[in-house]
Amino acid sequence: MGKQKIKLTIADRVYPLTVEPGQEEGLRKAAKTIDGLIKTYERSYAVRDKQDVLAMCALQFATQVEQKSIDKTEEEEAVQKRLKALEVLITSNLT
Repeated sequence: MGKQKIKLTIADRVYPLTVEPGQEEGLRKAAKTIDGLIKTYERSYAVRDKQDVLAMCALQFATQVEQKSIDKTEEEEAVQKRLKALEVLITSNLT
């Protein structure tokens, strides 16, 4: 199946997109999340300029991505340490 055209509304603006069929659900959920976050910021901070609200949303999402990357790196380092300890333990018991 080929690409399909959809329209997403974010911050009261319509964005026409051409997407793969498997992408539509994720895009619609993302747009809904962004709109919810926009409403939260507008209520909490009395922000009137959509540009400021969108920048705050972008910062929040970018922060989440970066934090996940940091957490993943830390987790990988911890796993490597445990594997090294297991290797030492196995080696010491084999000799």
